[in-house]
Formats: sequence, C-alpha cells, structure tokens
Amino acid sequence: MRTRTFALTAVTSAACAAALLGPAALPATADVPVPDTPPDTRMGPAPGGVEDPAVSAEELLAEVRSCRQISRGKYRTDANRAKATVPVCGTTDAVFWKADMDIDCDGRRTKACNTKSDPYFQPQTAFQTSRGKPLDSARLPFVVVPAPGRIWDYRKSGLTGGSVVAVIHQGQVRYAVIGDTGPAGIIGEGSYALAEELSIDPHPTTGGAASGVTYIAFKDSRIAPIESRATAERRGEELARAFVGRG
Repeated sequence: MRTRTFALTAVTSAACAAALLGPAALPATADVPVPDTPPDTRMGPAPGGVEDPAVSAEELLAEVRSCRQISRGKYRTDANRAKATVPVCGTTDAVFWKADMDIDCDGRRTKACNTKSDPYFQPQTAFQTSRGKPLDSARLPFVVVPAPGRIWDYRKSGLTGGSVVAVIHQGQVRYAVIGDTGPAGIIGEGSYALAEELSIDPHPTTGGAASGVTYIAFKDSRIAPIESRATAERRGEELARAFVGRG
C-alpha cells in the first residue's frame, strides 16, 4: 500500500526534486513507441553464434549478497515506518538496495493513473520524455529514487534520469530506468508498469510488495530516449552480463 507520502509531501517533494535537478529532458529524439521485448524470451548472442540464456535472478543476487554501504545512513520504506532499515550499497559498476515496492502512478494522466485511482497523483515526473512530457507510469517501467539529501545523493553515484536498473522479485528480472524522485528519507518505489511486469499488484493505493525487491542501478548507463522500453531491456541485459562476469 502506498503510505510513503501525504498530499503535501508529494507536492513539495516533486517541487524540490525539480529545483534540485533542473531541466531533465533527455536529448530530443522521435517520441515513437518502440515494440517491447517479450520479458521471458530474452536471449543474447554468445561466441560462435550460440544463443545464450538471459541473466538470471540467481546470478544477479549472488553479486549483491554483501553490502558495502555508501549511504550515510539508512532509509525508511514508508512514511509511517519509524525505523530506517535500508542502506544503499555500492560496487564498482552499480549501486543497489533491497526494499519493498510502493506504486508510483504519477506523470501522464491515464485510465490507470489519475486523481480518482490515486489520491496522491501528481501530473509530473522528475524526468521527462524526449519531447519534454511527463513519463507514463502505466506504460513505462521505471524506478523512483530518493531525492538528493543528507543520506545519499544518487547523482554522485553516476545515476540520473534514464539510468538502467535491474529489478528482481521472486525469481523474476526486469529492466527499468530511473524515472522519478521521491521523498529524501524513503526508498523502494516503482511505476505501475514495472509492478505489472514483476507480477506485483500495480494498484497505486492497495498494491505493491511489502518486501523482497532488489534494485541494482548501473552507473553511467543512461539511455535515450528514456521512454524506449526496448532500449532499456537490451542495454540492461548487456550491463547485467558484464555485472555477473558473462560480458
């Protein structure tokens, strides 16, 4: 359940994020939908032309078993959680955290995401499409990162809007981008579309996952246009292969 923000917090967080980040539109390219890659048929070429299976959840999780904490403290997973329990950890090529998943339905107003379905709905996202429009959380798998603050500043870890993130839940791996920012003291949120891909209830107020979600954000991995699911999928698989030593 999305209890991480109150109406005032949601508004001020969006405004602060925009002020901190400045113009966030990615390089202008044609805003044309790109056909998605079927998530369960991802394959990549291997030496000799032999098809190589996609990187598995087990392979990725093996690389993030231990934490070298890079955040100055820990995050709460919801606004009503008194205790902060989630650190941000770092490797040479990525940062990661293990948390819950609350549902972000902000951005473009759609049948799934609007003020009626989500009382905290905001018609903007911290990062925009290549045409300068809010992202569509009902169609684009994206991850929400905490706004820069005393605990951690994602920008200092080589991350920005469009950075690729591998998200793992119950043995499934999906690739998303960083698409929005949230409160500076809370972590663990993904878009409506990302939840759907991970078989998590995507409803913005009653859905989400209480725990068991791992987010691996690859450094210096921004894609363009940010709204291309196919590009995120392809680049994510490449980065994941390198991360687990198959690249």
